[in-house]
Amino acid sequence: MAITYLESIVVGALQGVSELFPVSSLGHSILMPALIGGQWASDLDMSAENSPYLALLVAMHVATALALVIFFRRDWVRILSGLWDAVRIREIRTPEARSGVLLIIATVPVGLAGLVMEKAVRNYLGTPIPTSIFLALNGFVLLSAELLRNRVKAEPVLTPTGRPADLSMQDTVVLPVTDPDRASDARLARLSVKNATLIGAAQIAALFPGISRSGSTIVAGLFKGLRHEDAARFAFLLATPVILAAGVLKTPELFKPENHDILGPALAGSMVAGVLSYISVKFLTSYFETKTLTPFAIYCLVAGISSAAFFTLRG
Repeated sequence: MAITYLESIVVGALQGVSELFPVSSLGHSILMPALIGGQWASDLDMSAENSPYLALLVAMHVATALALVIFFRRDWVRILSGLWDAVRIREIRTPEARSGVLLIIATVPVGLAGLVMEKAVRNYLGTPIPTSIFLALNGFVLLSAELLRNRVKAEPVLTPTGRPADLSMQDTVVLPVTDPDRASDARLARLSVKNATLIGAAQIAALFPGISRSGSTIVAGLFKGLRHEDAARFAFLLATPVILAAGVLKTPELFKPENHDILGPALAGSMVAGVLSYISVKFLTSYFETKTLTPFAIYCLVAGISSAAFFTLRG
């Protein structure tokens, strides 16, 4: 089975945008070739036996993760430095160190679920009709979150004395900051372990084609009282280690002898995905400072319902 340069570049463009927008990159990667039909549907069929399409998508996901690392490079330097200091002094004393610990803890649920569920979900649900239904469900969840979030009271993450409730941070230094990025990171560091874990676990929903990773995480963050921009920031930071880990596990499949013909297209598509991912995260971090999930919710509802009707009628 061969994947052409044109197919790979188009899929890379789709991946680069839809992975970070709350509209499900996996869902679009399944629906797009099925809607086009013909050779595209045959070449880009994830459920086909020995299909290289999933390995191709994972390579593009790695390009997205690298774009996220570059965009949030200053955050990651602060977080990794904070973690190193925490290990060195055996105490969590800074927001950066706490953020790093929360990111590690929040990544565990989806990592375990991915190892157990990914193959079964892909084999049974990685077809157009289930994907269309999940895409519509994704839209419903996004819209519901916007309608209900003001009624949800965030669980307290600090004790009545104003100190963090867990992770032994009694002496944590929290300084006022004027840099918007650092201010957001400081707010995220105040999440409780329970809330961070629940937000991270929301990524498990993205194993179902049509459900967005970033959308699920942002919705969970909103329900836990985060601002839109903080929920999006946490979602993007959380996505980085998950996507990179998937790449470590799956990308070697591209180098099997039977997949050598798609290495060139995979590289081309990944470059496109990386560039558009960087542009997307730059846009979205600014967008969520003042805007909501509603436009994406409406899009997913319309696209999901329309696609489900199309594939059902087509038989």
